Formats: sequence, C-alpha cells, structure tokens
Amino acid sequence: MSRWPVAVILAGGLGTRFGDRRPKQLLEIGGRTILEHSVAAFEAASGVAEILLVMAPGFTAEAERIVHAGGYRKVRAVIAGGSSRSDSTRKALAALGAAGAGSADGKAIRGVLFHDAARPLVDARIIADCVRALEDFAGVTTAMPATDTVLVVEGGLVTDIPDRARLYCCQTPQAFRLDTIVRAHQLAAAQEDDFEATDDCGVVRRYLPDVPIAVVRGSERNLKITTRGDLALASALLAAPSENRL
Repeated sequence: MSRWPVAVILAGGLGTRFGDRRPKQLLEIGGRTILEHSVAAFEAASGVAEILLVMAPGFTAEAERIVHAGGYRKVRAVIAGGSSRSDSTRKALAALGAAGAGSADGKAIRGVLFHDAARPLVDARIIADCVRALEDFAGVTTAMPATDTVLVVEGGLVTDIPDRARLYCCQTPQAFRLDTIVRAHQLAAAQEDDFEATDDCGVVRRYLPDVPIAVVRGSERNLKITTRGDLALASALLAAPSENRL
C-alpha cells in the first residue's frame, strides 16, 4: 500500500472513573489485559505495518513487559502519553517524525490509525476498512448510527431534538494521512483558545474544515470500556459463542 500505515494505540489515560490507581488498560478480561487485546488486534492486521503504543506516564515499563511477553513484533516503541488526548496524539506524531518521515526499514509513513486502547474488541474488518478508506480520503472515522433519540439539554430543559437519522456514535480507529493530522495539530497547538477535542476528528474538523472525513461502519462489540459495567459486558462478549456475538 502506498500510504504504509502505522497504528497508534492510545493508552495514556488513567481511568479515574474506575477508582483504581492503575490504568484501566491494565485490568484483565478473558485472561489478558485490555491493553493486550487492543495490541493483538493490530498485530494481526495485515494492513498495519507497525504499532506505536502511548502509555500512561509511570506505566511504560509495565507496558513494555506486556509487549515483550506477548511477542508483539510490530510494536516499534512504547512512549509516555500527555495530560490530554490531544497531548498524547502530539507526542505520538513527534515520535513518528515529521510528515513523510521514513520508518525503520525505509518505507514512507504516510498513514496513521489512532485507536483507543480501551476498545479491546475492535475487529479485523473495521481495521481493514479504515486502511482501505485512506486510499481515497485524508481522514477516516469509525462510527455507528445512533439508536437512541438524542436530546440537547441546557439548564435542565430540552432545547433541541436532532434528527436521529443524521446522528452517529463515534468509535475508533480514526485514520489520517500523516501530513493532514500533523498540520491539524500544528494549527491547534498554535491557537490560544479553550477548545479541547475529545478525538482527532474533532481537531481536523475545527482546524482543517475543508478536509472530508469518511465514515467506516463500526460494531456494537467495539465498545469503549469506561465503567466497571462496561468491563463486565466486554468479558461477557469475549466469552459468548461466536454465533451469539453482536
């Protein structure tokens, strides 16, 4: 593939809603850590050449032990994340080098997939669809159509009810051509506003609004583990027979 993609797995959060001192990515489901499930998915993806793991500060050595023990050969490095999602992305981009930088074996890094480590059930189809979409688009996100009616609430009152047919729930991976995501974050870093994106599509949409972002269909299984209830659900999905999986 001409845009030789690298996967950046973002595991920089501490998961404070779990109430633990250790990051939630180091909790186990199905006999492996959440982190390892996510790394394994991209290790097995034929369209992904390398993996860069962004880990919560203070836990990089533990992540390196997990990577080494699991024999994940695609992981090129484990680096410490920043104080926010955007900071972690920028640290990852700095580690990859400037747009068009070469990889360890001399191939050009032109595409980057960003994935939340807290989504350990991402499947091969989603990853492959994101890689393929980069052939035609500079930005790609994974998403699912909203199934619930969404309300806009201000001051405890409903102020709007958007048309559900136009609403999607965002997931990861999100994929970008390297020059696009580097430029978007350069512009974001130069601003002095209070905007704080919750994902990388938000950064591209705000600072490069003319860049189209394609949508790849996600999966109900590709849930983000945020609460202990999500942890129990992910464990149940892993244990379910394949014909019963969502």
